[in-house]
Amino acid sequence: MKINILLFALTLICIQEIAAQSEVELIRSTLNDYIEGSTQGQPNRLKKAFHPDLNLYYVRNDQVRIWSGKEYILDTEEGKPTGEKGKILSIDYENNAGMAKVEIFNPKNNDTYIDYFMLLKTNGKWTIIHKMFTKKKE
Repeated sequence: MKINILLFALTLICIQEIAAQSEVELIRSTLNDYIEGSTQGQPNRLKKAFHPDLNLYYVRNDQVRIWSGKEYILDTEEGKPTGEKGKILSIDYENNAGMAKVEIFNPKNNDTYIDYFMLLKTNGKWTIIHKMFTKKKE
């Protein structure tokens, strides 16, 4: 009897771990749509990652600036890679809400940017709803 309870508990833990891994992979897929879309000149892939009302937030001259996601996508030229490289640094989620941190390196000017994302999951798909970014300090 005790062995059956132990096996049942271990099975539940394994199922939860598999579900958590698959959620992280789903979030990673959305983030990769963003990274590849922006760095490889694939605006349709960006659209796939972003909520239609997404805005990008950043600070310039000590003022919060807002760049519409639609304009950002329009600035991405189809088939024109930027040469930038992206890397996912962290992912955290609970239920249908998540956060992520991505690093984007631009070898042309040696600048590194850090992107912070807020994501929501609806209909089985994770979508980036907001992005904040900043230039990494040396």
